[in-house]
Amino acid sequence: MWNVTSAPGNTTQVSPTNSQLGVIIRTTFFVSVLVCLFFFAYLVTIILTVFFTKPSLRENSRYVLFAHMLINDVVYLVMTLYLAIITSYLPMRLPAHVCYAIVMLSSASYKVTAYNLGVMALERYVAICFPLRHSEFCTRQRSAIALVGIWAIGLIPNIADCIILSTSVPSSFFSLHVICARSAFMNTSVQTLIRNLTHILSFTLVGLIIIFTYIKIMMVALRVDSGKESAIKASRTVMLHAIQLFLCLMAFSNNLLEIYLMEYMYLLPLGSFFLFMCLPRFISPLIYGIRDEVFRNYIKRFMLCRQLRVHKIKIVVFKTVRCMVILVWYS
Repeated sequence: MWNVTSAPGNTTQVSPTNSQLGVIIRTTFFVSVLVCLFFFAYLVTIILTVFFTKPSLRENSRYVLFAHMLINDVVYLVMTLYLAIITSYLPMRLPAHVCYAIVMLSSASYKVTAYNLGVMALERYVAICFPLRHSEFCTRQRSAIALVGIWAIGLIPNIADCIILSTSVPSSFFSLHVICARSAFMNTSVQTLIRNLTHILSFTLVGLIIIFTYIKIMMVALRVDSGKESAIKASRTVMLHAIQLFLCLMAFSNNLLEIYLMEYMYLLPLGSFFLFMCLPRFISPLIYGIRDEVFRNYIKRFMLCRQLRVHKIKIVVFKTVRCMVILVWYS
């Protein structure tokens, strides 16, 4: 089970040859995901280091939301990869209550990613359309309140799911050891209904917010009279929101693909997991981090300092080895 927010598909029978080929393809995909995760974690570490060491960035609501998105993406990727490993590569059973907590937290994190995009779009809308009141509306404290709010909204369906599950299974259920997949806890049709409605409403809400901000910012860009440079900056902001909408659509379209095409494509869970769940999060630092002038300058400085340190280490190692060779030679 690759996508912890989706319903499982039917398992099809394959020949030994196809099974071996499937294992090779799955392993290749998984190694690719781990490589991408390594570079993602490296870039996120640099960006978060810059964020937490620069007070001016911590006071800016735009960067607060961006840092939260990166942390949330890291949490989601770690949990989903862990579930992928223990269900597909190193099958093991976990205590039901531990597994349920991981699955529910993954599900909430999945929804919070979309909500965070919506809040970021609104922040950019205020910055472009109401620049004089941006510092009043978008403060660090209000950003923190917004983050608490989106996590509360993301957890409400999971709390309802927990209540329904607790009332529909015996108390001994949570002491069992189960394969950690979302399907292990889908015991009633009401749970499925809540999950589907949550995804539909979340997609609709975030989609409308981003489309609204896209149109408003585009109108400001077309009305701009302060010169070509201002119009270009506004249009770039609009393009950023278009990318945000695209990433949101990719994340939510994964559920539909697994529901309707699972019976026809053996490797669909793996492919959809990489393309729709991992890839959007891997490229988020590139879109929002490297594109940002502040982070880009700090990343360049960090990389330059790192190269200088590596060069100095090489020189020290070379001199040390040369001295050792000389000592051995004369001894």
